[in-house]
Amino acid sequence: MTTTRAADTDRLYALFPDLERKLGGKRTLRVATARSGWPSQGIYFFFERGETRGDGSPRVVRIGTHALTQSSGTTLWGRLSQHRGNRSGRNPGGGNHRGSVFRLHIGAALLRRDHAPDALLASWLSKQRDPAWLAAELEHERAVSQYIGEMPLLWLSVPTRPDGSSDRGFLERNCIALVSTASGGLDHASPAWLGREAINLAIAASGLWNVNHVDEPYRPQMFDVLERYMRDTCSAS
Repeated sequence: MTTTRAADTDRLYALFPDLERKLGGKRTLRVATARSGWPSQGIYFFFERGETRGDGSPRVVRIGTHALTQSSGTTLWGRLSQHRGNRSGRNPGGGNHRGSVFRLHIGAALLRRDHAPDALLASWLSKQRDPAWLAAELEHERAVSQYIGEMPLLWLSVPTRPDGSSDRGFLERNCIALVSTASGGLDHASPAWLGREAINLAIAASGLWNVNHVDEPYRPQMFDVLERYMRDTCSAS
């Protein structure tokens, strides 16, 4: 099983160079805008500086998507912009971690790493902000935006079918399950990875900024679907 999993992991990572060439390189949310050429629907793969595989190539640290129900009208950019945070408004450079679990996890790990007051961490994790920590939270949102904004990402168009269904959830679930070290994935996080400070133990165990699907088995059949979307993207003019 280990040999098969190793081959399947290499198979996944072997798809990224062609995708990166087609997209013109990885992108960071720090400089991205709604006009940066996003497909309406898709999945995304975040990387992180300092996080590599055994061969030195970049290691995926988060896999995500959007609009998993037929009633959801969110777009790929809409979801990524929630992760990125605000460019303007009342807290420019900030964001809303209560609307992005990715921001929540990053922010909590930063607070733990920096030995922030327990009360600030409790406020950050609460559904309702503690008014006493309003200013500190707003400041910390900017730190989260800066951190996420520097993380390179790739994305893949996975559109919704006319009947309202899509393959996005299937691909997200199985890609996470394949690379997660909590379920037998082979590419471990570095000793210095921020995710080791995460509140949710599933993050440190998986080596991913993901919680769902990290302890599930993956289905190798996912490659039939994933490679078709990769071919469609990489062969498009």
